[in-house]
Amino acid sequence: MELALGTPVELWLGVPGESEVERAARLDAARDIIGEDPHLFDRVTRIAATLIETRTPHLFDLATSGRRVKGWEPGAEAA
Repeated sequence: MELALGTPVELWLGVPGESEVERAARLDAARDIIGEDPHLFDRVTRIAATLIETRTPHLFDLATSGRRVKGWEPGAEAA
C-alpha cells in the first residue's frame, strides 16, 4: 500500500503511542501533501476500499431487513 500511495502508511494512520504534538505534526504534514497533490485523497480512498473489499468482503455484504421505510415507494424519487 505504501508504494501505491507514495507515502508511508504511518503518515495517514499514525503510530501507537504518538503524542498530541506528534499527531498534530503528522496531520499538518498530511495536509501539506494533499494540498500539493489534490488527487491523492481519491487514490487513497480507492485503495482503502479495495483493501477492505479484498480482505473483509463481508463488510460490503448488504442484507435487506425485509422492512419497508414508511412513506417510501419504489420509483417515487423519479417523480
